[in-house]
Amino acid sequence: MGTPRLSPSMMCADIFRLGETIRLFEKLGVSYLHIDVMDGSFVPNIMLGTSEVRQMREFSSLPLDIHLMIEEPGDKLEWFGPQKGDYISVHAETTRHLQRVLAKIRSLGAKPMAAVNPATPLAAIEEVFPDVDAVLVMTVNPGYAGQKLVPQTLDKIRRLRAMLDDRGLTDVEIEVDGNITLENAVQMRKAGADIFVAGTSLIFRKGDMEEHILNFNRELRNLDVCPTR
Repeated sequence: MGTPRLSPSMMCADIFRLGETIRLFEKLGVSYLHIDVMDGSFVPNIMLGTSEVRQMREFSSLPLDIHLMIEEPGDKLEWFGPQKGDYISVHAETTRHLQRVLAKIRSLGAKPMAAVNPATPLAAIEEVFPDVDAVLVMTVNPGYAGQKLVPQTLDKIRRLRAMLDDRGLTDVEIEVDGNITLENAVQMRKAGADIFVAGTSLIFRKGDMEEHILNFNRELRNLDVCPTR
């Protein structure tokens, strides 16, 4: 496992301070900007779209972590202008041809990531492990910020890490998304998580944003991690 990394959920950011916030992320070495794209069909909300993606690309050189919570994402990948260094995640639940969509993401120059909801078994993505650079484990049901952790997802992260390692896919990363408090992040890291989508439970909660990020780095980078099988 490499260094734990943050991917701040930009749907949680204050739009009136967005530029200042992104500059802070750049200063502190944040790895990605997490872009939640919701269509109101797969999830009960409508959120960031192509214009927000374009504006963030123009404003910052930070790679994007685009989370497509939309039906049939394979038909819409080009809308987001995938670039080298970006992650693009698609849900197993949203397409009949997951492997084809993941291959298309790679052909467009980005890094493919398969995503699963809390109730979706890992068997739904097991056959595409060789086709991904990462797996996104939703630790809440997608759609809204501020939800509580689905506790059984901690074991799901642990089982996923073991499955990947057993297949020699040690470079495939695990991203986690949902109720990422500092305490939950520690447990997720111990289970095998690499990338943390941080929203209102961590980076964007009340208090000093810079201090929240520094606390995350101190706590998680000093952990003695050996995922339990």
